[in-house]
Amino acid sequence: MFITGPEVIKTVLGQEVTFEELGGALTHSKTSGVAHFVAENEEDCMAIIRKLLSYLPSNNMEDPPLVETGDDPNRTDETLAEIVPDDPDKPYDVREIITRVVDNEDFFEVQPLWAPNIVVGFARLNGKTVGIVANQPNYFAGALDIKSSTKAGRFVRFCDAFNIPIITFVDVPGFLPGIEQEHGGIIRHGSKLLYAYCEATVPKITVILRKAYGGAYDVMGSKHSGADINMAWPTAEIAVMGPQGAINIIFRKELAKAKDPEKRRVELVSEYRQKFANPYVAAEKGYIDDVIEPAETRPRIISALEMLATKREPRPAKKHANIPL
Repeated sequence: MFITGPEVIKTVLGQEVTFEELGGALTHSKTSGVAHFVAENEEDCMAIIRKLLSYLPSNNMEDPPLVETGDDPNRTDETLAEIVPDDPDKPYDVREIITRVVDNEDFFEVQPLWAPNIVVGFARLNGKTVGIVANQPNYFAGALDIKSSTKAGRFVRFCDAFNIPIITFVDVPGFLPGIEQEHGGIIRHGSKLLYAYCEATVPKITVILRKAYGGAYDVMGSKHSGADINMAWPTAEIAVMGPQGAINIIFRKELAKAKDPEKRRVELVSEYRQKFANPYVAAEKGYIDDVIEPAETRPRIISALEMLATKREPRPAKKHANIPL
């Protein structure tokens, strides 16, 4: 699948590329992001389509189908507390958290190979369809970049189009730095995700697992972008930036004059973590509705979904919104 074939590219640009390299299934599912799913064969393709449609309503005027899954809505899971490492710099697979929270550990991931630093997909909670958006610390530490912002932004808009509530799991250290990202328009692409969350009128529930720093915190379903319920684990750190970066900037002059700068830096970082790198300061200011134990994540999200079941958000009449493209 391509606009111009290998022969045209060779003639015009002098570049040699195979059909598979230019427009094969792996190329479009991993590099370009054009394909959302890859199937082994026709039978597998039909099975993927059937599963996808099982989560969706017949049209945008209906609610998604309710399916009896048999999974206890009040089920807790003590193992959730063991997934996030004590070391804030160590990675983990956020899908382990998602599967433990949703019904029957059944998570239908969308675009799993493209922009893997963010995970999106469908699941059910107490039989109701939900859309999941989660930072993936296993890739780029979960930082947002151009591709992941576009991927998540489109998924949020898709869920909003079909009345599917959005559940967001946050562990994001910020936007990915770099010349390539800035010149590629990370400001414009990152704003797509912010716009999508702000525009969505479906129930929006956010759980902060660990890091939630700077502008990336804002665009990941924060209170500031219109989320209905925001919860945090006790391991959450909500700040403009991480303790190391903050100390290096705020106490730059003090560290320069210190007899032992490294020792003083460690002391200041420890003090910063105790005072600010926790969810309770944000909760005091109203940015977090509750700090919850990891084991209670599933029942608390389901309870929030029940509370928001009748949410309706009227908007002014207009032709269409103008998303930053």
